Amino acid sequence: MFLHKMVSITLSIPEQIKDLMNQFPEINWSGLVRKTISEKAKQLELKKRLLLQLENENEFNDWAVRMIREGRKSKR
Repeated sequence: MFLHKMVSITLSIPEQIKDLMNQFPEINWSGLVRKTISEKAKQLELKKRLLLQLENENEFNDWAVRMIREGRKSKR
């Protein structure tokens, strides 16, 4: 079983939005915000990993192109 240490953050929202939220007490607003932040952070982490992988592939592709060009030059 994994235990997650939770930290608290404070958010500021307009009073008008808070009044609107109060019209829906069945919604766990804290849980909704927590889930939304978690999902967004995971999306950003995936994006970062994919961009790093793409960068590594581009480096390899650049190297391969250089090798092909050098090979063609040596055949002349």
